[in-house]
Amino acid sequence: MTVVFNKPYSSLIEIKNIIDSIKRGQISGDGYYTKLCNEWFLKKINRKTLLTHSCTAALEMSAILIDTKTDDEIIMPSYTFVSTANAFVLRGAKPVFVDIRPDTLNIDENLIEPAITKKTKAIVPVHYSGLGCEMNLINKIAKKHNLYVIEDAAQGFGSMYNDKTLGTIGDLGTLSFHETKNIISGEGGALIINNEKLLERAEIIREKGTNRSKFFRGEVDKYTWIDVGSSYLPADIISAFLYAQLEFSNELTKKRIEIWNKYNEFFSKYEKNGIIKRPFIPANCKHNAHIYYIIFNSLEERTKFIKYLKHNDIHPVFHYIPLHNSPAGLKYCRTASNMKNTNKISDTLVRLPMYYELNDEDLGNIFNVTAKFFKDNY
Repeated sequence: MTVVFNKPYSSLIEIKNIIDSIKRGQISGDGYYTKLCNEWFLKKINRKTLLTHSCTAALEMSAILIDTKTDDEIIMPSYTFVSTANAFVLRGAKPVFVDIRPDTLNIDENLIEPAITKKTKAIVPVHYSGLGCEMNLINKIAKKHNLYVIEDAAQGFGSMYNDKTLGTIGDLGTLSFHETKNIISGEGGALIINNEKLLERAEIIREKGTNRSKFFRGEVDKYTWIDVGSSYLPADIISAFLYAQLEFSNELTKKRIEIWNKYNEFFSKYEKNGIIKRPFIPANCKHNAHIYYIIFNSLEERTKFIKYLKHNDIHPVFHYIPLHNSPAGLKYCRTASNMKNTNKISDTLVRLPMYYELNDEDLGNIFNVTAKFFKDNY
């Protein structure tokens, strides 16, 4: 019995919505279901949200929106996906990496201010595994130095920090609906606009630099090229799929949390014995069970564990190779702190299978194989 790492979930509702979108005669961007998704976000988080074809696109829009220029510096963690940095490198800016905290694996908020220079333009906190960064202090630092805050909440759909939804706390927030995320549309993303001064330009940038959105709302009698931009819209058939997921999001998240809790209970005894560490959840954070990970004491132990599980048809994975060690990171970026936590976590973290249809039989198999590994090796 093979247990894969991820299995995208869909029901017949997604298919029905896609067929309905086709019948409505507009499957390009900003069709019927895109509008429904926009309304869903406005109702749930009280923010203007623009759907994009990926979280990468939302990050690229963010870089344009804050007028990122050559030699600007953008502070962020190195333990993240390449899009976080690449969006700003594309505008000529220099990502500046600081280390992560060893407990939450989020950017170490205490290392941000020492990394600020006269060239710093923005801070990009990444909410790793859907767990909120220390946004109060980050926003305080940003206000003090007149910086933008762009939340990379790619993994954070539905998570909370101090009762605030991730993505709604900085100037801008970005979400991902990639097939590996909690709520999916295959590819897909969204830009949450919390700074109202950026809203009108965001619509223009998303629509290839035109005021086309105003035209369709009847605010102008024709549309034209206004600003730089690109085609960041998702097709309406993508939005049709996404809308079904949004409507079912509470149930999807509830099931993932149940699975997360079972993992956490199982691994508690191994943490007590000092074999691994489990995720740490601060009291002021509500997570979305995007990832369940454990942290070993060494690269050798993690490698041995992954190999053993794969030999038994269970497929865990490690996560990011730190950007500060990558060829492009060395070429385009700067490191502003000791990266010991980032390097250690990259070598020792392993993610366990996590998806909606992971059942008790699958979990039992994972637990039995894992227990045997620990018994034989510790």
